[in-house]
Amino acid sequence: MTNQTTSLNLAATKQHFETLDGLRGVAAISVVVFHFMELVQPDYKNSFIAHAFLAVDFFFCLSGFVIAYAYDQRLSKIGIGNFFKLRLIRLHPLVIIGSVIGLLAFLFDPWSDLYQKYQGNLVMMFAASCLMIPYALVRERYFNLFHLNPPTWSLFFEYIANIIYAFVLVRVRKPVLWILTVIAAIALLWEAHVSGNLSLGWSGDTMRGGLARMSFSFLAGILVYRSQWIIRSKVSFAVIAVMLFIVFLIPYRDSYNAVVEPLMVILYFPFLLALGAGMHVSGSIKSLCNFLGNISYPLYMVHYPFIWWFMSWVEAKKPSMSEMTMITILGTLVLIGFAYLVMVLLDIPIRQRLKTALIKENQH
Repeated sequence: MTNQTTSLNLAATKQHFETLDGLRGVAAISVVVFHFMELVQPDYKNSFIAHAFLAVDFFFCLSGFVIAYAYDQRLSKIGIGNFFKLRLIRLHPLVIIGSVIGLLAFLFDPWSDLYQKYQGNLVMMFAASCLMIPYALVRERYFNLFHLNPPTWSLFFEYIANIIYAFVLVRVRKPVLWILTVIAAIALLWEAHVSGNLSLGWSGDTMRGGLARMSFSFLAGILVYRSQWIIRSKVSFAVIAVMLFIVFLIPYRDSYNAVVEPLMVILYFPFLLALGAGMHVSGSIKSLCNFLGNISYPLYMVHYPFIWWFMSWVEAKKPSMSEMTMITILGTLVLIGFAYLVMVLLDIPIRQRLKTALIKENQH
């Protein structure tokens, strides 16, 4: 077996941060509830979970930490080409699966025929979604970069972060990393000041803000790892999960969003990351964290086409608050189950086949 092949399997022998996986799952479920609530209570001031869009910043921060942990000492051994292949194997099957689900949901929406207006663009919409090419077209639905599966916007920026990491950040020394992180923090504060909040990056007119969100949080995650800011504690997983969830419950107010939101991202999320990385869980809590971590990405990438259905239903039927509340609760649970099936039946088998093929390729 070649050195490259050996290196492709090194990650399996490294420490696994179960608590961080659990937090990722809590954040993903919060995003699903948030997307339902955007339609139940369109005015964020009336939503109980109005700041759950900050979960994406937490995802970026986690990603920076995990990428640095997994590849800082390994990238030179496996090569940039294999790095990109491994990232594509990890992320892209669900990009395509989500695009397929999104296309089918758009075509067969029981309460809307909006697709008819865009029939001439469907092939381009689907191709752009699969290939991660921003294509902000459907103004009736908020001008999303990727209408068929809107959460793809954050994967678009994740891919940019991975490319920059492989070519630049993996070799950047800590003093320069500090400078880059501070500059990114200033950019984030500026975007929050200009826009009044950090709900940016998902639409054609907010892409610059998405770049700022990704840049700071990804760099901060790398900085936490390389500085070894690991806080050893005996805090329970339930406590740290509540500490994260509380951020999403902060009331949405124009008077302080532009200050509170970037402070949560710049100071609080790296602290939670450091705290979670230093925690040890076992037994049933470890199993719960593993489940939440495994389900987080599939749930994030397959739920939104059904949010469009929920939107169409709300527009067509004008349901009562109690009906929408019940659908939000049941819909979240059903989507978790659906995401689990997609993971087990499609995502994991596809990734295993691709990973096996990559290992065989490196053996020759």
